[in-house]
Amino acid sequence: MSVPKTMNAMVLEGHGGLEKLVWHEDWPVPQPGPGEVLIKVGACGLNNTDVNTRSGWYSKAVTDATTGDAYNDVGTEDPAWGGKPITFPRIQGADAVGTVVELGENAPADLLGKRVMVDCWLRDWTDPINREKTGYFGSEMDGGFADYTVVDAHNVRAIESPLSDAELATFSCSYTTAEGMLSRAGVTEGDTVLVTGASGGVGSALVQLAKRRGASVVALASPAKHDDVRALGADAVLERAPENLNAALNAAIGTPHVSVVADIVGGPYWGMLIDALQRGGRYTCSGAIAGPVVEFDLRTFYLRDLTMTGSTVVAPNIFSDLVGYIERGDVRPVLAATYPLKDLHAAQTAFIEKKHTGNIVVIP
Repeated sequence: MSVPKTMNAMVLEGHGGLEKLVWHEDWPVPQPGPGEVLIKVGACGLNNTDVNTRSGWYSKAVTDATTGDAYNDVGTEDPAWGGKPITFPRIQGADAVGTVVELGENAPADLLGKRVMVDCWLRDWTDPINREKTGYFGSEMDGGFADYTVVDAHNVRAIESPLSDAELATFSCSYTTAEGMLSRAGVTEGDTVLVTGASGGVGSALVQLAKRRGASVVALASPAKHDDVRALGADAVLERAPENLNAALNAAIGTPHVSVVADIVGGPYWGMLIDALQRGGRYTCSGAIAGPVVEFDLRTFYLRDLTMTGSTVVAPNIFSDLVGYIERGDVRPVLAATYPLKDLHAAQTAFIEKKHTGNIVVIP
């Protein structure tokens, strides 16, 4: 395949509002270095990391809910997920799917021409389990919001699937995040898992992956999305934030408590979630879109023998496991909408409004 010298790309030029995402039609096509592959991007999914990094929400100077707007005060020392600055210009987009069209020196020859998914987690592949040596595709290096992208060959997996590129682009970030949460919480058959934000990308993945593990699932979602969430396998679906969660659980499943809370929402409702855990229950978190600062009563924590785990960097095997789940049909895509890459502003606006179920994807 002939590779051009320039490409279309949506380029992030700094922290702020949507105006910081700038469309270019003459951006240089990246060249694969040793051990890297060049991918012609077929589709790239959106996720909260894109929005939070653009806006600088990860900074401890920000205590508001995720809005996608610029913040008045963004700390210069910790505006990205890893607690450090990133460099600009930067091409975001972690959930890239496409075809390998060129190989760097010593990259595996059998990848050429293969359709691949990108593993979002950048690692020191001589020390892959060291979380201190990780980065994120589309954050610490350029990602998939462009016609072409490069990445280490260790970060791609060829996939055999009848799903479209757009459908495959719904998986990588959301489903590895969800599987990481469930793994960290040790979810198994017999657990009852309460999933917040169950209609979103990570939430819909949590529902499917918890069911895959044999657990029962209680999902929290807006009423307009209840049918969509039930179709994913949820055993019970409740309002997004019931006034009395314990009573709502008791009415739905016959007990006011669950063994696991898988939370991506946080915010002022957090205390209700913790009170819904049975003695010895587990709380796992990988997001706080409703607000990162919560009121934490240590008495509930220690008197009820709770275990709490944060979950961001996942184990190296999780992405490969996910590709297997997709190929076997253990999980299915939830593609809410596709937009041309040039319309990323509109796509990200729709993503932030959260009226959709599943994931939104852009197509170069």
